[in-house]
Amino acid sequence: MDRITTDLLANGSIMQGQVNRLLAKGLSSDLILRDITLSGFMTMDRLVRFIVEQIRNGIYELSIIENYDYIGEKEVLQKLSAGLDLFFLDLDAIDMDYQLISRIPFAQLKKFTFIPISQDDMSVTVAFCDPLNIEAEEAIQRLFPRKILKIACATKKQILSYLYKVELQNSVKDLIKKIRDELNSITTLEEQQEASSILLLIDVILKTCIRSRASDVHIEPTEKNCVVRARIDGKLTEVQIFDKDIYPPLASRLKLLANLDIAEKRKPQDGRFSTAVGDREFDFRISTLPILYGESIVMRVLDKEKALVKLEDAGMDTLSYNKLLKGLQEPFGIILVTGPTGSGKTTTLYGALNELRNVEDKVITVEDPVEYRMNLIQQVQVNPKVGLTFAAALRSILRQDPDKIMIGEIRDQETLEIAIKAALTGHMVISTLHTNDSISAIPRMVDMGIENYLISGALVAIQAQRLVRKICTKCKVIEKIPSSTLEDFEQYIPKKAIFYKGTGCKECNDTGYMGREMICEVLTITEAMSSLIAKGAPKDAMLAQAVEDGFIGIFENGIQKALDGITSLEEVLRVAKV
Repeated sequence: MDRITTDLLANGSIMQGQVNRLLAKGLSSDLILRDITLSGFMTMDRLVRFIVEQIRNGIYELSIIENYDYIGEKEVLQKLSAGLDLFFLDLDAIDMDYQLISRIPFAQLKKFTFIPISQDDMSVTVAFCDPLNIEAEEAIQRLFPRKILKIACATKKQILSYLYKVELQNSVKDLIKKIRDELNSITTLEEQQEASSILLLIDVILKTCIRSRASDVHIEPTEKNCVVRARIDGKLTEVQIFDKDIYPPLASRLKLLANLDIAEKRKPQDGRFSTAVGDREFDFRISTLPILYGESIVMRVLDKEKALVKLEDAGMDTLSYNKLLKGLQEPFGIILVTGPTGSGKTTTLYGALNELRNVEDKVITVEDPVEYRMNLIQQVQVNPKVGLTFAAALRSILRQDPDKIMIGEIRDQETLEIAIKAALTGHMVISTLHTNDSISAIPRMVDMGIENYLISGALVAIQAQRLVRKICTKCKVIEKIPSSTLEDFEQYIPKKAIFYKGTGCKECNDTGYMGREMICEVLTITEAMSSLIAKGAPKDAMLAQAVEDGFIGIFENGIQKALDGITSLEEVLRVAKV
């Protein structure tokens, strides 16, 4: 049995009978403490207070909590710092002074896992992951001998994350110096536009982000720094941080690449550019937005190879793929893909277009914006400034003798009305709609003012989808799921089910996940379902009919992916509801 559980039993905080009951259920002795807190025998707050008391009395080292992944380091440090009358800092909420950090040898920072935060004339504030590490405090006091040392606490994970950023900064130090030297020697705007070193920095940023599998690159000025963040597997992570003086030439050069007005800093602008990164060509869609300290620049990475992805390669299970493929082979009708922003709907639309495009059919799309350019497909870019809206483009498209039409997104009643009419007059229409599940799309269309009988006649299939992060194969291990969670979802989870998780490694940046995959549900509109839609049946009745027709919900699809070891149960519960 683990040390903390043994000590809790010894001082009477938990009872031997409680432990015996959990052991009788076949629970591993290492997980008894976790289930005791989950079942309410002992609150997590009480457990944290006990651990902090033991640390303050010198019985435990702070590192003991590293053996318990369910005990939050943040909670322990918050209580410990409060007891020691110290600050607890969330480093992500601070605009870090990197010039102060650069004054300390990196080897020292890494050895003692600390990071200086700020300084004034009298004192220097330093964040430690272990405020009781006297050796580390003495080491930093020697570096600032004439200043009072103010100790703050921060989690080890956050400090290591910022030290990694410092290391990255050091790796481009020579390039940054070259940029500064070049900028100091420049006297005209034309010379600044010809400067080559800033292009090298852009190349480094793009290479770093693409190597990390980023879908978006965010360049944001703060009061003291210029921060580069990348969206990897749906979550933003800081990639690089530069001093504030690097931001203006970097922003100007990116705007120049995208043919934007570099003098205009008060209005949002949109553009795009293409460049080779490594041995592959990428398109970048760029958007600028005026903010307090300059302009926020976001670049969407458009990998041309993703446009050619097949639906089955995007993670669709065989049953769902066959249902959607059958719908796409219908001569006319409307197929909808639903889900929240960032759930991969556009990728699915392009996957469907890949199935549809051929020399014999005229395929036209209306998009805002056109993300991927494809052969054999006529792509229309919406331009509201000249009156080319989704609805206006659709009306013109119907006079172009199309066979298949793709609408990027149905946003209003007028667009939906024309799409339904196109579907009823012999065209195959595919589009997206913002709803949480497939059946919700039907009442949503009714709410938008479309008659039930028109919906029932036009609809062929509705797909709802989400993206789940895939477990990193390099650090994949079996996960012990709390018995309370298994009981909550026992109708979906078979007995003796095995789930997996990623522990975090260098390959996946300690996230435990690498890449994303789709989970989905496909609602096929059968005769019986069409009849219910025409009658305006309630959602529950339609769901019952769908299940009778063989419908499998998105949550069940996600659970199956977790049982197959593709994703974790935690990830499925994060993105899908029962």
